[in-house]
Amino acid sequence: MARDRNTRLAIIAGLAMIGIYAVQFVAARFSLRQHLTSTDLATLRFVGAGMVLLPIACRSGMAAMQLLGWKRALALATLAGLPYPIIINWGLTYAPAAHGAALCPASIVFFSFLLSQIATTDKASRQRTIGVVGIIAGLMLFISPAHAGFGMTDVFFGDLLFIGSGAMFASYAVLVRRWRVDPVTATASVVLLSCLPLPLIYLFAPTGLHAAPAAEIASQIVIQGFLAGAAAMFLYTFIVRQLGSQAASLFMPCVPIVAVIVGVAVLGETPTNVQFAAIAIMAAGMALSAFAKPMAKAALP
Repeated sequence: MARDRNTRLAIIAGLAMIGIYAVQFVAARFSLRQHLTSTDLATLRFVGAGMVLLPIACRSGMAAMQLLGWKRALALATLAGLPYPIIINWGLTYAPAAHGAALCPASIVFFSFLLSQIATTDKASRQRTIGVVGIIAGLMLFISPAHAGFGMTDVFFGDLLFIGSGAMFASYAVLVRRWRVDPVTATASVVLLSCLPLPLIYLFAPTGLHAAPAAEIASQIVIQGFLAGAAAMFLYTFIVRQLGSQAASLFMPCVPIVAVIVGVAVLGETPTNVQFAAIAIMAAGMALSAFAKPMAKAALP
């Protein structure tokens, strides 16, 4: 009964995480087209997340981080901390929000699947393997129209940045499970260590904060910081602990579906017919993988 309850909680956490990440991509793309830079958004992300987690860290997080070890904490912060949103936001300056919302989850699915086979004893069934292949095929089809035209080198560069960020976050998820890091410790480590270089970034990196309206800055603190930086990170780490990195990554293909809907309404970025077909393929692959039974349960050394 306890396992069933934890599984239900993990599914609810996954649905909440999908909504947060989808809105994050659209909101970031909106501000990048207006006033803010990629480093501005990353700064606001960790300012907001730090405001949420600082009381927790002062009470118990620092001791837990010391128990984890500063080298491991720094490794987690490097993979899912400050460099991670900067790379994503950099990509969003070149490519539409739907591309980021598609390729980042696709990369997380692929690299989580790959690293789980290499770094753990997780064994995927044939059904789940076929489902993951379908997800990747659908997501590759989703971005293929962007590379068909002349002068789309910038979009392709943005797509490569999204793929790199997905590899980073998948590595974070595998390490969290391998080191058995609890969600609060992992999230506190990532956020607090990412806050340390923020004054230097504010002083030396290009910024549009002075030109942006206060409402835009406040909304990004909430979306990028409170939600994407703190809540979503905690939710994803919780899902990894309950279901494993491979199963947790299967929530990610839902992100582009929601992001496309929000992006059409907010940004006017409408996918092509080919991309709509790709979404259907991706959803089918996700469903096939989600309902697959694992061949063996994870047993970390």
